[in-house]
Amino acid sequence: MHARLRDIPTSLRARSLGWAALAAALLAACPAVGTPRAPEAGQRADAEMGRELIKQYGCGTCHTIPGVAGADGLVGPPLTSFSQRSFIAGRLQNSPENLARWIENPKDVDPETAMPDLGVTAEEARSMAAYLHSID
Repeated sequence: MHARLRDIPTSLRARSLGWAALAAALLAACPAVGTPRAPEAGQRADAEMGRELIKQYGCGTCHTIPGVAGADGLVGPPLTSFSQRSFIAGRLQNSPENLARWIENPKDVDPETAMPDLGVTAEEARSMAAYLHSID
């Protein structure tokens, strides 16, 4: 045993090892930052519906959106790697709930935004958010 380690009381060594084991177990259980989670079956269906709704509402007129045919607009920001972003419109923390809120009524979040209110329903907004959050 190393001389310094030998000087530490046995009870303190055991407690330290216990905390280290607990920390290792917790870290192992957490996904790595930026690692996408595989969506469950219902989430995949919502995301696919969201992709279709994004196309129907013409979001690609203003935004570049991966996986949506013809979505190569340059008016608004590109929506590539959306799930990796920290904020929505520079105002809301990026979460599916906040994104759905933004899509449904952007002027409620930022009255000065150029993003139009397209009349998207709450359910449609959730599906559209699911798709955008599936983009890595």
